[in-house]
Amino acid sequence: MMSVTPIPAFSDNYIWLLRQDSTSEVCVIDPGDAAPVIDMLEREGLTLSTVLITHHHHDHTGGLPELIERYSPRVIGPNNPSIAGIDETVGDGDEVRVMGRLLDVHAVPGHTLDHIAYFTAGIPPLLFCGDTLFSAGCGRLFEGTPEQMHASLARLATLPDDTLVFAAHEYTLANLTFARAADPENPDVEKAMEECRRARELDRPTLPSTLGRERRINPFLRCDADSVRRTASAHGDTDTSAATFATLRAWKDNF
Repeated sequence: MMSVTPIPAFSDNYIWLLRQDSTSEVCVIDPGDAAPVIDMLEREGLTLSTVLITHHHHDHTGGLPELIERYSPRVIGPNNPSIAGIDETVGDGDEVRVMGRLLDVHAVPGHTLDHIAYFTAGIPPLLFCGDTLFSAGCGRLFEGTPEQMHASLARLATLPDDTLVFAAHEYTLANLTFARAADPENPDVEKAMEECRRARELDRPTLPSTLGRERRINPFLRCDADSVRRTASAHGDTDTSAATFATLRAWKDNF
């Protein structure tokens, strides 16, 4: 059975560690910092066999050189020459087998142009989405267009309701504050706010979420909802779902 463990890094990053009960070999996703990964591996007697990368930002790749030098793992990531250390590039539609599970690769440009996500079906399905989809939010558009990000999120939203969403940052409470403003008639947002406040008071992650939950609370996945469009219309164009997304993203950037 596969388990997923968060390794906190920096102020709000999560490096996700995947392992199977039957082996000491593990995989980590987006190791921006090597130190907490090494600490976990040494403490638990684990061996790093694989690294998955979602995009090129340093807080997702900065630990690669030290981890490669120390453990020589297989490193899988997007086809971007700026990421030193990747020895297996993957893109949209590719499949990779990691820790006994087959992962589908989805191109999800928007936050960056090289951004990919990894999805594995199973009980439950797992989604490792980097900085594309957050709980109650989505990534800033550093390189891509609103249209690209809207399409990327719409693609992820077609995955099963019970898909566990492993985003790369602990942004949930801040995102829910914006969701409350963008979707003030939504009782699920208030319920999520209380649940996540309790989790953070106990120093627990608010992740993973599920896609079913995100479709209920995440305004960036609810651009067709009348309540969201009405509120967003005070801040810009809401003639289409994509336009509503662009308006929400610009509003959130200055919220």
